Amino acid sequence: MADAHQERPGHTGLGRALMSGGALSSDWAPAYAAVPRAAFLPDLMWPWDMQAGKSVPVSRTDDPEAWHAYAESDCPIVTQWDDGNHAGTAPGTVSTSSASMPSVVFRMLQDLDVRRGHRVLEIGTGTGWNAGLLAHRVGRTNVVTVEVDGSVATAARAALERFGTPVEVVHGDGFEGHPAGAPYDRVLATCGLRTIPYAWVTQCRPGGIVVSPWGTHYGNGDAVARLVVSDDGKSASGRFTGPVEFMKLRAQRLPQVVHRDYVPGSVADGDETSTAVTEGEFVAGPFSALGFALGLRVPHCLQAVAEKREGARPVWLYGLRDRSWACVQFREGKTARVWQQGERRLWDEAEAAYQWWTDRGRPDHDRFGLTVDADGERAWLDHPGNAWRL
Repeated sequence: MADAHQERPGHTGLGRALMSGGALSSDWAPAYAAVPRAAFLPDLMWPWDMQAGKSVPVSRTDDPEAWHAYAESDCPIVTQWDDGNHAGTAPGTVSTSSASMPSVVFRMLQDLDVRRGHRVLEIGTGTGWNAGLLAHRVGRTNVVTVEVDGSVATAARAALERFGTPVEVVHGDGFEGHPAGAPYDRVLATCGLRTIPYAWVTQCRPGGIVVSPWGTHYGNGDAVARLVVSDDGKSASGRFTGPVEFMKLRAQRLPQVVHRDYVPGSVADGDETSTAVTEGEFVAGPFSALGFALGLRVPHCLQAVAEKREGARPVWLYGLRDRSWACVQFREGKTARVWQQGERRLWDEAEAAYQWWTDRGRPDHDRFGLTVDADGERAWLDHPGNAWRL
């Protein structure tokens, strides 16, 4: 299957594009050539169409050329909706399993710095492609991959066996790691975390590396944390390497926030003030360093940016441990109005965090870091000594 697939020009062309863009390093090129993503994708899948800006259904049986074109492109592909409670070809409500963009996959594998013979624990098997790539690099007996969804684990196990790389696929909660196979040289997560479990640190040898997408509930974006386990094995610390966005670990998904539970009446019921901060300064995209920094400095808070109508854009902040809320109404050419209510003054916190970020030179993701120990997590700026507990 691999040899036949390598003859396809799309596979070779994508590899060249990944190498020219710096995502695919020369040491990972043999694995890319030998382990094509297409070998692990289902007949029906929902790739993200960049031009349409949405997921679209594609069937290998009905349209093999389109199927291969998406399989061999640098786009994310949804392979499951709504935890498997979905039928039909139309996209579901919530994407719950996928094949990540190849550029993201190989950048994270570079961060992992994995060598031949290393023992690797992967959290989030998905299609099995990532485990197949790792098996090609370190040997199939050195890879253990954990998947929480039983049907996804079964499909991945079958795909890996068909491909000739029957690594150990464990159906279980990856938050607990897999102590039976410890210690590991490397731990890699392919799902978004809101808390990195200490179990991953203790199951990784001193000097080992943990790589995981990590973020806060403030927004949906993540950044890749690359943590090195300390010599005594009691903590892991390191910088973020860049922004990404992953489906969240199921045990850490944020329950739906219902607006009327916070604001049963009118926004005018809140205490009104104003702010000199403008929409252009405060409202940023999903991969912005500002949003990441605000999540680190304004804990247990969710931001929701509303659509712009008639020159006005409301931005809402919801407390996740109480019913505190805030709303800032940005309007073109006018000073923004602010309303807030509850135990926390969430806009005051957000405005202070914005000022903190600007005062420090608007640091990008890679100036921030994370330390994980038995007491929890600490974020830091520039060096671990400049840290605060999350």
